[in-house]
Amino acid sequence: MTHGTPPAGPPADPNLAPHLDRDFVGYGRTPPHADWPGGARLAINFVINYEEGSEYSIPDGDGFSEASLTESPDSPNGPGSRDLAAESMYEYGTRVGFWRLHRMFTERGLPVTVNACALALERNDEVAAAIRETEWDICCHGWRWVEHWTLSEDEEREHIRRAVASLERTTGARPLGWYCRHGPSVHTRRLVVEHGGFLYDSDSYADELPYWTRVNEQSHLVVPYSLATNDSKFSRNHFPTGDDYFNHVKDAVDLLWEEGAKTPRMMSCGLHLRLIGHPSRAAGLAKLLDYVAAKDGVWVTRRLDIARHWAARHPAG
Repeated sequence: MTHGTPPAGPPADPNLAPHLDRDFVGYGRTPPHADWPGGARLAINFVINYEEGSEYSIPDGDGFSEASLTESPDSPNGPGSRDLAAESMYEYGTRVGFWRLHRMFTERGLPVTVNACALALERNDEVAAAIRETEWDICCHGWRWVEHWTLSEDEEREHIRRAVASLERTTGARPLGWYCRHGPSVHTRRLVVEHGGFLYDSDSYADELPYWTRVNEQSHLVVPYSLATNDSKFSRNHFPTGDDYFNHVKDAVDLLWEEGAKTPRMMSCGLHLRLIGHPSRAAGLAKLLDYVAAKDGVWVTRRLDIARHWAARHPAG
């Protein structure tokens, strides 16, 4: 067997939009100093994903019942047959889980970002009212909780338009951030910029700091998200208990805090109401909230505040 340099592969597409070109370098060995408020070593953003009521379902004409990120993610019901168990697990998220997390964050005075699917909030006036009463920010999570890469460009453009208009009605303000389910289509970022009014999107997992990209000859801010410190691991049994969740995220907080003495970073903690909203898991979240609230040099903040800070302190070149 011989070892050598692998073939280079096909040349890059000269027609590829700059924001679709892959970047394996990023900030490299000299990331910018974030200069977080108060000299914080670490910015932490907790994100409630409000999806329940916008998932794929037979009543909404999709032909199957969504079961992702539930206690039984592999639905035994085939296409065309309603999975009433899965439907009720989603309903738990809005009937119980939301209010448990709402109490946990408001009692501690900690800010939250809501990744909101527009149709989901349309279907729960009481939750929409509760969000309006807080200072939480809204990041648009689409019109529905669907895979955007399966939509045509025109369909996706319409989903974005409907989502923004709907969230402005239900929350009283238009969303300034955007995040797709799992990942975007090749059109998403361009369509978000084309629609206008967005300060950032989070359709990337590529960094621990915000960064700028170019879309149609204009600068566009990306505030990366994370699936590493995300409660979605509960549904895959990577976090069997609330303590497993707490210890996993705590280790990330502690390491980033240590590194932050020289290079402050950010981290995202994604939360799903139908997962971490259950009591035993929420107990782990409560321990985490108390831990970060007591730790010096940690800025618990909204995603919008991170984006605004970065745009002001590290404007596009």
